[in-house]
Amino acid sequence: MKLKIRYIFILIFIFLLAAETKLQQPSQDKFTQGVTLFSSGKYQEALQIWTDIYNTGYRSANLNYNIGNAYYKLNDIPNAILFYERAYLLNPADENINYNLQIARTLIVDRFQEIPEIFFVRWYNFISLLLPTNTWAIISLAGFVLCLSLLSLYIYSSRYRNKVIGFWFSIFFFTLSATSITFSLRNKSLVYDSHKAIISSSLVNGKSSPDNSGTDLFILHDGTKVTIEDKVGEWYEVRLSDGNKGWIPVNSLNII
Repeated sequence: MKLKIRYIFILIFIFLLAAETKLQQPSQDKFTQGVTLFSSGKYQEALQIWTDIYNTGYRSANLNYNIGNAYYKLNDIPNAILFYERAYLLNPADENINYNLQIARTLIVDRFQEIPEIFFVRWYNFISLLLPTNTWAIISLAGFVLCLSLLSLYIYSSRYRNKVIGFWFSIFFFTLSATSITFSLRNKSLVYDSHKAIISSSLVNGKSSPDNSGTDLFILHDGTKVTIEDKVGEWYEVRLSDGNKGWIPVNSLNII
């Protein structure tokens, strides 16, 4: 019975690994064609090819980064920032992504005093983004399988040394499994359930209420990053980096 359970976990692991590998297979020919066009200065044509790949549902930091570069070359700074931000969520440690994002941010109009994030939250988010959601899930599953295997060694082994090894290593892999699943869930929250957005309208007024009759609280320009707090009808309540809040139309931003 124990062997059957182990085989089931192994099969699940192999299935998840195969699914992860499949998700990492872009249309390489089309992507390379886009690189060739971009290198030739044909930025609009390269952008069209890369966005076609993006619209199929494929996601990667490299693809988002190149789309951001194409938009930047076409002087579309808001969309360049949007895709640099999307690339950052998939690979926060990439120096090129961070550098280009910072350069693009210097070209926007709005400047707000940013409230610093608590350091342990910042590091927690950073570590969560180092690997994709599915990879963290696979690590968690593998850790859980190893935990069960070593726990069985602890329970059924007659040798004291094996029991000690099985006990402590089962605790280690259980901790690894639990930690990895929390990173997986956090990664999913940051990447797929993002509440961050980039203003796409050239000019939009932040209102005190979700209607045109509300008092104007502030003015936002394209390229500014905001956090979505709430939605009522066709209006989003957004929070600025300095903590101020207001309501803006849904069609005035793009969610990262």
